[in-house]
Amino acid sequence: MDSRRPPLAPVCPTLPEYVRHWAENTPDRRAFTFVEHPAPHSRGVHRTLTWRRLDVRVRALAARLADQAAPGDRVALLCPQGTEYVTAFLAALAAGLVAVPLYPPGLPGHADRLAGVLADARPSAVVTTSRCRDEVRDFLGPDGPRIVVADQVPDDAGRDWRPVPPYAGATAYLQYTSGSTRAPAGVEISHGNVVANAGQALSAYGADVRPVTCVGWLPLYHDMGLVLSVAAPVVRGGLSVLMDPAAFLHEPVRWLRLLAAHPNAVSAAPNFAYDYCAASVSEDQKAGLRLDRVTALINGSEPVRPGTADRFHAAFAAQGLAPRTHCPSYGLAEATVFVCAARPGEPLSRFALDRDALAAGKALPARPDDPRAVLLAGCGTPAGQRVRIADPVTRVLLSEGEVGEIWVQGPNVGRGYWNRGAEGVFGAEFADASAGPGGWLRTGDLGTVLEGQLVVTGRLKDLIIVDGRNHYPQDVEATAQDTDPVVRRDRLAAFAVPGGGGERVVIVAEHARTARLAELDVPAVVRAVRGAVSARHGLRLADVVLVPPGTVPRTSSGKVSRALTRARYLEGAYGGQAGAATTGGAG
Repeated sequence: MDSRRPPLAPVCPTLPEYVRHWAENTPDRRAFTFVEHPAPHSRGVHRTLTWRRLDVRVRALAARLADQAAPGDRVALLCPQGTEYVTAFLAALAAGLVAVPLYPPGLPGHADRLAGVLADARPSAVVTTSRCRDEVRDFLGPDGPRIVVADQVPDDAGRDWRPVPPYAGATAYLQYTSGSTRAPAGVEISHGNVVANAGQALSAYGADVRPVTCVGWLPLYHDMGLVLSVAAPVVRGGLSVLMDPAAFLHEPVRWLRLLAAHPNAVSAAPNFAYDYCAASVSEDQKAGLRLDRVTALINGSEPVRPGTADRFHAAFAAQGLAPRTHCPSYGLAEATVFVCAARPGEPLSRFALDRDALAAGKALPARPDDPRAVLLAGCGTPAGQRVRIADPVTRVLLSEGEVGEIWVQGPNVGRGYWNRGAEGVFGAEFADASAGPGGWLRTGDLGTVLEGQLVVTGRLKDLIIVDGRNHYPQDVEATAQDTDPVVRRDRLAAFAVPGGGGERVVIVAEHARTARLAELDVPAVVRAVRGAVSARHGLRLADVVLVPPGTVPRTSSGKVSRALTRARYLEGAYGGQAGAATTGGAG
């Protein structure tokens, strides 16, 4: 039933119209499968919606939401990962409402962000499931918005309901930024934006010319998870297989098993997930695992590390994983998500750049074995949009090899920030009119173009500037975590704090889960980190703090939040924390 290619997709202005199209033309084809893992070593329980069944549920829930909110009102999605989340999102769009993809209050470490987003979005209604109803009710309080329990709405609720006439320019949902460098802001994504970006992603990864299965564990409240696991399959009429992020973190081989079970699988994960799989999946778990039919593995963490791709492919080469499936990509919520991508089947583009020249704004080649070289992967070419590099101060267009701010222009760029407008981010213009018409998105990310490919170097707001020299925090963090296996990979933050003689550089790092802080030689670890950072970067660390696992805050997308780590450090949260180890001074 599912081996046949679906009919060619029509051009529809909204996602709900695509759902209706597939329900009419391929009603019995599988649309969404959620794989639940109810026990620690469960191989998974599959729950599937066909396109016909999805359409029934979308219409029923849309009708109920239309009774609870007026067109244009916000509807917050506080559902756990699963098919109800997909249904709730599409139903809100079908009813002419503005979806706000979020998560249940029980998600550890994110209650404050959830409260802040709800206060900003001011939803008229909240959608959840019976499993989360009580915790949602308690979190919202007696004066909170109306609660709709998705799995308790009967099918016949939408029998006589008529969808809201579509308008591609209307806001479909608010995609709240992860908050890695600022307070979360809701990007207004229109129906046209998300349909365009889904098409761009499908084209970039070859899914527009051959049938693929989207396999994903990324949370659906995250921009990449929402577009790759919901929007793109809806536009293409293909199958999307979902699992819970916690199920992946508990046993990462589950993700690989789903990739093996579905031909032409396309999936995405941040950089850390590939390292995690390479380090955690045992030889016994690899037995019988075949990954030779995987089409594309998207690495959407910036900057992408070539070493991570090498370790991942080396770990699973015996399982048939093709070396050219790794697709470094770049995107951000303000552009819906996808901007640039390396294409499947192409070799990984590697660039060894001189660290000092990079800090001065020039991407000059270096020997890969030079200890002062920075190794970066190319993120391919734009996916149906334009990308330029601009001087962030003068707004002058820069040439290939010059490092500046990444600017983006395309039909996927959002309308602005909810209740905040453009904020100097949307609708930017180059200083020189000859650079082309305005309407550019200023991403706040730094990068350059080399050999026609985008190379992302870091975040503008995260730059560490000491004695007039620029240092990329992720570069300093990479040096620190490679110093000693006690330092937990991708769970540390380097940042600058004010000091008497200028900026002082601090590293807050989690120790590995396998280590006990009381048994560690903390001074020896700190000396090693200080020495390595000094030798490689010429930086004197003012403080190195070693903290227990789970202490360094992360954004909703799983990245370390340097801004929040810095704020907590300045508040004294780490120095006064039981079990934290800190050393100041020159060392």
